Amino acid sequence: EATQSDAALWRRMVPKREGKLYLSPIMIRRLKRLGIEKENAEELTAEEKSRFVRLDIDPATITWRRVIDTNDRFIRKIVVGCGPKEKDKIRYTGFDITVASEIMAILALATSLSDMRERFAKMVVALDKKGNAVTADDLGVTGALAVLMKEAIKPNLMQTLEQTPMIVHAGPFANIAHGNSSIVADQIGLKMVGPDGYVITEAGFGADIGMEKFMNIKCRYSGLRPNCVVLVATVRALKMHGGGPKVVGGLPLAKEYKEENLELLEKGACNMQHMIRLARKFGVPVVVALNKFPTDTEAEMKLLKKKAVEAGAEDAVVADHWRDGGLGAKELGEAVVKASEKEGKFQFLYDLDLPIKDKIEIIVKEAYGGKGVSYSKLALKQIASYTKLGFDKLPICMAKTQYSLSSDPNLKGAPTGFTIPIKEVRASVGAGFLYPLIGEMSTMPGLGTRPAFYDIDIDTETGKVIGLS
Repeated sequence: EATQSDAALWRRMVPKREGKLYLSPIMIRRLKRLGIEKENAEELTAEEKSRFVRLDIDPATITWRRVIDTNDRFIRKIVVGCGPKEKDKIRYTGFDITVASEIMAILALATSLSDMRERFAKMVVALDKKGNAVTADDLGVTGALAVLMKEAIKPNLMQTLEQTPMIVHAGPFANIAHGNSSIVADQIGLKMVGPDGYVITEAGFGADIGMEKFMNIKCRYSGLRPNCVVLVATVRALKMHGGGPKVVGGLPLAKEYKEENLELLEKGACNMQHMIRLARKFGVPVVVALNKFPTDTEAEMKLLKKKAVEAGAEDAVVADHWRDGGLGAKELGEAVVKASEKEGKFQFLYDLDLPIKDKIEIIVKEAYGGKGVSYSKLALKQIASYTKLGFDKLPICMAKTQYSLSSDPNLKGAPTGFTIPIKEVRASVGAGFLYPLIGEMSTMPGLGTRPAFYDIDIDTETGKVIGLS
């Protein structure tokens, strides 16, 4: 764009068809956003043509990053524009893992094909030099994006080992996105089971992340309201929150996690109780599913049941489905049915009309138990910009660690009095939320010292794959 005149850009972008200049529907939409109420290309003035053909993007504000579905730490930050034909348009950018893309979040939050296309249109990729948002629709790619994703919006129907229908669809990153299965999957599930049936839908990570985003974001866009929250807890996780030894993937568990230790468990149960109280703030009944490991004792189960009910849970039920299949979750299912029959009074944690900072602070205080929020200069500048652009009415999707209620992954249990530092605030306008970044948040994983590929091979005689199950 910077190397061409207005006339050259116009000539290339608006070709003649059957002797007449042709504007595609997406181009006419851009004209309308610019306040130009014309559909005949011949009628545009020179000034209107210039405004139309020039996005005038400020390269320093480009937020759209490339994605790839492979762990690769060396492409977290890259330099582009180094080629001889790029005219020295060099800038720093990077790759994200595919599930961190806003497109994945849109797939999960769209309610239909037309809604998905409309959300793609709103995706902000940069700002122009006057501070206005430049969207996917301005780039002219909305229709092409919708075509690429038209099959992806159709959920995958699978089944459990006991032939229960199961829908697998979408995988938005549970840190920087909302981490829930798709709205379309929920809609289809509800249609399949009928008015008297039950649909179980997942909200990823801890209740302070997945459930809070399910309630405040997904429920707003789906129009659906949950009848019951099933909070999953384990003795081992709660012992860790009680001060147990650090758990490192690939290394044997410490004996504290495999032997009865009621003192450690009681200290960590406060984390489960905090999550129960959080769920109750949304006006939804809670049933705790106690996933029982072979080393868990009856005394430990009894202690957690007592703590759960004290915090406001309708029930806490031992679940052995990992061992006994459906029968191992029969009592849990009965408890969920019973709790779902209760009259709930669903409510959101915050009103969308509140200022951005107010919404962030409500989440920190009500969902995390924190004292307050601190903002970097960049975050404050971004909040002011989003408010000016009209993005301040969007819900908030906090991007924080899943290992603690605070921003410090080493701070376990249910801490209080902490401050949440907001380093940056990004906008996923198409998906429909703002996401504040709390501390360092990697959107491109790296492989561990011993990746899984060491165990993967193929039996060349039979063609059987080894090491994936």
